[in-house]
Amino acid sequence: MPASTGAGQPGVPGDPGNPLFPLILDSINEGVFTVDEVFRITSFNREAERISGVQRENAIGKRCYDVFHSSLCESGCAMMQTLRTGKSLRDVRVDIVNASRRIVPISVSTALLKDELGRMKGGVEILSDISDVESLRHDLSGQHGLADIIGVSPAMREVFQVLPDVAACDASVLVQGESGTGKELVARAVHDLSPRKGGPFVRVNCAALPDTLLESELFGYVKGAFTDARRDKPGRFALADGGTILLDEIGDVSPAFQVKLLRALQEGEVQPLGSTGTLKLNVRVIAATNRDLSAMAQEGTFREDLYYRIQVVPLTLPPLRERRQDIPLLVDHFLKRFAIKTGKHICEVSAPAMRALLAHPFPGNVRELENVIERAFVLCHGPRIELSHVLLEKNGPVRDRQSPEPRLPGAPPPPVEDLPLPVDPAAAKLFHALETHHWRREETAKELRISRNTLWCRMKRHGLLAPETR
Repeated sequence: MPASTGAGQPGVPGDPGNPLFPLILDSINEGVFTVDEVFRITSFNREAERISGVQRENAIGKRCYDVFHSSLCESGCAMMQTLRTGKSLRDVRVDIVNASRRIVPISVSTALLKDELGRMKGGVEILSDISDVESLRHDLSGQHGLADIIGVSPAMREVFQVLPDVAACDASVLVQGESGTGKELVARAVHDLSPRKGGPFVRVNCAALPDTLLESELFGYVKGAFTDARRDKPGRFALADGGTILLDEIGDVSPAFQVKLLRALQEGEVQPLGSTGTLKLNVRVIAATNRDLSAMAQEGTFREDLYYRIQVVPLTLPPLRERRQDIPLLVDHFLKRFAIKTGKHICEVSAPAMRALLAHPFPGNVRELENVIERAFVLCHGPRIELSHVLLEKNGPVRDRQSPEPRLPGAPPPPVEDLPLPVDPAAAKLFHALETHHWRREETAKELRISRNTLWCRMKRHGLLAPETR
């Protein structure tokens, strides 16, 4: 992109006064807009309208950060850097919040606009919507790692905070949590963030196999070890050499096999069935379970020495019912995933449907929510998932809450379940910040590095104000 344009030279194609200028802008397949020295939008093409969801007539004259709500608007705006330094920027990765309050990943390039005398008159920014690219990359990656661990709740923030430290060490990890909370995702994230990320990640479901098969599956066997052993077969531990092995559902391993497993973990070596020798291996062990191993150890149903061997670093994942402020984020995540998978242009969930999701206890946790959204995609034939598409199991209260009752001035903030939480992550993050500071606006504004007035406007935009203050 050139560092300047011909703006200000009558008759040239780049002159905003030229009648061909809007046609030229609209013929470009990328979003383009220009601003003056104080960031007021002076031109806005059709693709910029599509990306932002804002019509040209509503964008012209407004400051760009009031239209795009970029993730960098307050802490590193690409256009601001270009206007201040005079240097063009290329392919800056940014998230914006469009008019439908959806996060859109874009790639941004910027340059100065100068008149014929070389004086700065503003800037130009080119936007490329990279939603499909990111969704495809995410899909090809196998849906593993941190990208699928979604949450802004305090409990999930604690998990995110310790993950890098857990990954950096080589100690055994015990991931505990109810079924469907994402234990395998966390185990995968620990591996992907660790120095072993270039090695294999091998998962074994210990509950799916009886002891005899589990032993041969984990430790392998040599030819002739039993009737059908016609050749040597390496076990999962050997396959994970140099990497990580996930022993999923380890709480279901029988006491008899626990002895053999403990020996392998203590010695760092395994003995294949039928072999007289052992294999020394370099494997990091991550165990996962939905059982209370501490209680089982006290009861004598799980070996205490094995328990302490695998839980050097414990990680506990909260159930979804204890982090319901994450539900809108997860819904948005699954909407994007299934839109790519099915080709359906479903991009939102109605307010009644969202309230039903927020009310549901989700005993199946995140996995159950994922199934609910996938099932809704089968039933939905429009752009929005309605309450009739949300089929929930009859295992908890499901109701469509009405609007919250008015509160007296000075009363405590409404509980989570009475707030009409929107789907978009920006609103969920704002809600979390308010919750963290007990709805004290001054402290929340300081954390977000915005004024109280800006905070009030954002709360109003996302429906987080008490009814009497709206």
